[in-house]
Amino acid sequence: MKIRSITYFFNPGFPLDDAKLRAADNFLRKAKLAYQNAGYEVQTTRLSTPSFTQILGKNQLDKTPALAHQLASAMETMDAEYASLGPALPNFPRSYEIIPEAIAASENIFFSGEMASAQDGISLKAIKACADVIVKSATIEANGFANLCFTALANVPAGGPFFPASYHDSDEPAFALALEAADLAVDAFGGQKTVDDGRKSLIVSFEVHGKKLTKIADSLNLNFLGLDFSLAPFPDDAISLGGAMEKFGVPKVGMHGSLAAAAILAESIQKADFLHTGFNGMMMPVLEDLILAKRAAGGSLTVKDLLLYSAVCGTGLDTVPLAGDVSVEQIAALLLDVSAMSLRLAKPLTARLMPIPGKQAGDKSEFDFAFFANSRVMRLESDGLQNPFGGDEIIQIDAR
Repeated sequence: MKIRSITYFFNPGFPLDDAKLRAADNFLRKAKLAYQNAGYEVQTTRLSTPSFTQILGKNQLDKTPALAHQLASAMETMDAEYASLGPALPNFPRSYEIIPEAIAASENIFFSGEMASAQDGISLKAIKACADVIVKSATIEANGFANLCFTALANVPAGGPFFPASYHDSDEPAFALALEAADLAVDAFGGQKTVDDGRKSLIVSFEVHGKKLTKIADSLNLNFLGLDFSLAPFPDDAISLGGAMEKFGVPKVGMHGSLAAAAILAESIQKADFLHTGFNGMMMPVLEDLILAKRAAGGSLTVKDLLLYSAVCGTGLDTVPLAGDVSVEQIAALLLDVSAMSLRLAKPLTARLMPIPGKQAGDKSEFDFAFFANSRVMRLESDGLQNPFGGDEIIQIDAR
């Protein structure tokens, strides 16, 4: 198991507050060293802020690219490698429109867009705005890679350390840990005679690491939000969530039995005793998991499968390769389903979709990125919605 990220939450202000940046840098260097000395590999350190709409205010939203550029420039001399400037919000329609330009202003600044919340319901207008961000961001780079920096949010609270969904809701600094823990699941269920034996082994692993990681956090003298043990993979067989699911006896992820495996893995995280923050679910990022990438390329794993598994505590749709000519209307229909599921099941879900210019369903992806395993473009069975779904109303859906 590795620490995917030590995520530091703060409000940097605008113009950026140098003292706050120094405090962030000092903390991340100290925390990184503490965890490394305890034997953990720390892959990245990151910054997470309140929504950029809060930092800038309604009248300065056009300065979002400048804020992104300034923060990226400041990080050149800091230990932090990535930053999230939080979500665009339905009350600020312009905040969605400016995101593609802001993403283009820097390679290491992430954004999100709120589509739905338990308090305010589903905004059909915000869903269309998020779909528009995805389509426009796909053209920033020839391979569609810029959409790595954007996700659409449904019912996602503040305080999660995983990007791009991460954001803060306070002016007081805090931190949390995002963990790359798919290998714990692979090890727990490998060679076990019963499901219960594997589940018990996995829960013990979470709790042993959780206790150790929290003890170090307590020594750092900063508000600790907790651990996100969401089963995050890496493009390697030994660190594959798809591989963990197949350890249950499922021949290929996407075949029947996969949902049961997903439910048991997610339940194990929820049963484990540690300070929870963020998703603490099951991540199925197609392009970040070697087995998932293979199954998607082979056709056994579909977009509908990924959405189905989200119902039993996945974290949504992540790094899903789509055809380059996918329309705003087609994406909006998918985002509506994600939003409705999130409210009905009272769970956070996201959608990070990656249309690839010039590619059609079935074509090979060709990303040159160490954290990606190439797959094939997935088919999206979607078309534009007609009224009333085609309108701009707010839809309320109560949790079951």
